[in-house]
Amino acid sequence: MKKGIHPDYHEITVIMTDGTKFQTRSTYGKKGDELRLDVDPKTHQAWTGNIEVKNQGRVADFNKRFGGLGNVTKASAQAAGKKEDKAPKKKAEDKKDSASA
Repeated sequence: MKKGIHPDYHEITVIMTDGTKFQTRSTYGKKGDELRLDVDPKTHQAWTGNIEVKNQGRVADFNKRFGGLGNVTKASAQAAGKKEDKAPKKKAEDKKDSASA
């Protein structure tokens, strides 16, 4: 390793949001400094499970609008197929009637 280019690695004290402290080694600050956390696993909603999401994002909006389209049952697919089969026949009959007139 080159000398003089790496930060000093020393002991610091980390203070959690509830006031508990622990010692660790870090490049933060100077030897003996304290690092006070604003967010930690004891208080952050991602770890506590108290998540209140107001806007769930684009994927959730998409699934809310179009989520039921992928759930096609065989009965509904067959019914849709029968409707499609009848529609072209009627159009063909209409064309025959208009051509003969």
